[in-house]
Amino acid sequence: MGLMTRVLIVVISLGLAVVIQNYRQLAKPLPVPKLDVNEYWGPGNAANYKENLLVKPFDIATPAEVIEDLKTQLNRPLKLHSPLEGIGFEYGFNSKYLEKVVKYWRDTYLPKWSEREKYLKKFPHFQTEIQGLKIHFMHIKPKKTDGKKVVPLLLLHGWPGSVREFYEFIPLLTTPNAKSDYVFEVIAPSLPGYGWSQGAAKTKFGPVQIAVILRNLMLRLGHDKFVIQGGDWGSIIGSTAAAVFPENALAYHSNMCINGAPVNYIKMVLMHIFPGFFLHKAHHDFYPSLGQFFSTLMEEMGYCHIQATKPDTIGATLLHNPVGLAAYILEKFSTWTNADYKKLADGGLTKRYTMDALLDNVMIYYVTNSITTSQRLYAEMFNKENQALQIDRVPIKAPTGCARFRHELSHSSDFQLKDRFINIVHSTYHNDGGHFPAMELPQVLYDDFIEFVEKAFKKTA
Repeated sequence: MGLMTRVLIVVISLGLAVVIQNYRQLAKPLPVPKLDVNEYWGPGNAANYKENLLVKPFDIATPAEVIEDLKTQLNRPLKLHSPLEGIGFEYGFNSKYLEKVVKYWRDTYLPKWSEREKYLKKFPHFQTEIQGLKIHFMHIKPKKTDGKKVVPLLLLHGWPGSVREFYEFIPLLTTPNAKSDYVFEVIAPSLPGYGWSQGAAKTKFGPVQIAVILRNLMLRLGHDKFVIQGGDWGSIIGSTAAAVFPENALAYHSNMCINGAPVNYIKMVLMHIFPGFFLHKAHHDFYPSLGQFFSTLMEEMGYCHIQATKPDTIGATLLHNPVGLAAYILEKFSTWTNADYKKLADGGLTKRYTMDALLDNVMIYYVTNSITTSQRLYAEMFNKENQALQIDRVPIKAPTGCARFRHELSHSSDFQLKDRFINIVHSTYHNDGGHFPAMELPQVLYDDFIEFVEKAFKKTA
């Protein structure tokens, strides 16, 4: 054996030793960080603050003058550039179709606003004050139980969604079903800064801090143990709550399970290079090549970079700009439901949703002026204080269920997730659906959730 060969072997061996050692360090679980569960996030100084513990009914009615002003704005002539020839939504929201959306919004939707507002009021709405912030939530109890066990459920939305995502899903959860021994008492809050929930007045208010507030909400309502379900931000906040409050989390289910720990990215590369070792053959097509993955990332995550760096700038652009707001939000309901919808002139928006449902969601952002405060969460997620907590390295002990819908932007395999979710009892793949399954395929999501709950409670019994 020549000298150079020996040197090469030594170098490679040392390199592998470094990688293995670093991997072990990165994969090592961390303890729950110490958190201030009473930290004040409202305006001004907390010295004289005294929390109002009252939980009271909340009227989500919109002042008539807000609707009249919206009508005035939508009556202004649109000055849009024509789309490029042969282009659907590939360049963003198709301006020709945007004209149709605005016309429908102005001439059909707004004239029946009282009907839509009544629909949005169909569930009981409440408000309470937690850590200086007024928090809105819907609280729906089963009207009958038929002998089923009632389980508290914290149901969490994301961006650019709202509690409107759950209007078709909630009745399934609160109605006894022969498939399950359980029925659910649903608490669906508007995330702080979203909808009718007040945004923080101070910086460093990220997913961990929101998880604290929502856990405190559940305690205030008398639930010291509860199930958590969520996607998008609801997934990040929900998994954080399950990690840092294991004594409260009965179980955790998500339609977007993710692991943001560094070891996940090592595993992602390995999985894509050697899929046969880590994935069932039937699921290979849920995971595109690394090239496709990064192409999708570059194409679809521009909004995230803007909102994580300059949320107030894009917020100012969209605030009181209903046409821009609708285009910005609805474009996500096109692409994130199915990437192939980009090829369509109408973005496929009404293939899975009614235009009324889509505009209900836009209206929640518009009438509450919450677009800026909702986007600030991206900046707080990526600040150095939040990243230093390394929450994704705190293991989640609660029984976990992960449902994957084919057209979600990306998926994480059990191989990637298991370092964080150490008790995965339910892992499924659905050949349809995208980022908003509670709104798009509520029955499918419900069936998946019920199947998970039966497994989770059987394991913990």
